[in-house]
Amino acid sequence: MRLENVLALTNAKLINNPFVKSFENIIFEAKLVKRGDLFLAFDENEIESAIFNGAYGIIFSKPVQMSDSEIAWIQVQSIEDALKRLLRFRLIEKEVTSYACNEIILKLALQVITEPNFIVLNSDLRTLSKILWNCEQKSTLLYCPTLCSSDIFTDIQQMPTNSLRKISIVEQTLFETSFIYDDIFYERQLLSPFFIPYLEELLALFQTLQVNYRLRKFTQIDHFQAVFTNKNFEIKEFGTSDKVLIFEQNADLATSEIIFLQENATWAKIICLIPNSMYEAFEKSSNIYTYTNEKDIFRILDQKKFHFAFIAGADKSILSHAHVAHKQLTLDF
Repeated sequence: MRLENVLALTNAKLINNPFVKSFENIIFEAKLVKRGDLFLAFDENEIESAIFNGAYGIIFSKPVQMSDSEIAWIQVQSIEDALKRLLRFRLIEKEVTSYACNEIILKLALQVITEPNFIVLNSDLRTLSKILWNCEQKSTLLYCPTLCSSDIFTDIQQMPTNSLRKISIVEQTLFETSFIYDDIFYERQLLSPFFIPYLEELLALFQTLQVNYRLRKFTQIDHFQAVFTNKNFEIKEFGTSDKVLIFEQNADLATSEIIFLQENATWAKIICLIPNSMYEAFEKSSNIYTYTNEKDIFRILDQKKFHFAFIAGADKSILSHAHVAHKQLTLDF
């Protein structure tokens, strides 16, 4: 990339008159810098190491000591913003197409094997930059706007809404599904029937783009996540206890998941735990309880009888504290 393009794209100020006029790659880890690279100094302490390794230019935001006048010293307001702008240009240059999807589709896509030029993005900006800078020409990207800023993506397309081939469910429980798709039988996938419409949408995208893919054995994703426990909230093997905690951190999904649970487990005693901050968004019901912290969660679980406890706004990591909390809640004085 030419120096003049870097300055224009990043709204930067060149503070010297260097001999270099172009750069090979954009790097922000000094140990990975090679001769001809442009170094983004997220950490100013790495600048000298980057120069030693052959950097032709330094992009920085905080005041620095210019130690080599032959390379380009480029000052910007925000290094993160500069990186986004450079990546956006790179994607235009590579004629990359992007598709925005929701969290569930993205996390299902991460479990599907596809071609190298179909890239599912689920990383922080710096990790993404490594992937995107070196992606193939005319690659296709799948990303989730709630997990990754849309600023860097270009030519953003809508997910297709129709598919000629639908998934046929053969057998299902609340948390497992056996199904047929494209004449292939997928037995006892750790995939709730709740997620099947999302999987169909993902497969419709593959079909529309003619992407070669292979479905492997699905594992649980971190939505509508079922954890089987005993009365002390110790985790048991899948399907081996009659107490199930179901975790969902995303408030936008919680309402539809609760409805799914109530409609498909009419025989069961169900309670729903909702953080106070989310309570107004839910229809009031006798089986809904509010909490403010983990202690409240364990107190409610300890006091109420249930088969399924749906816990919105939390994840299963709270169970690492469960045994101690349970002992405190049941301690006799």
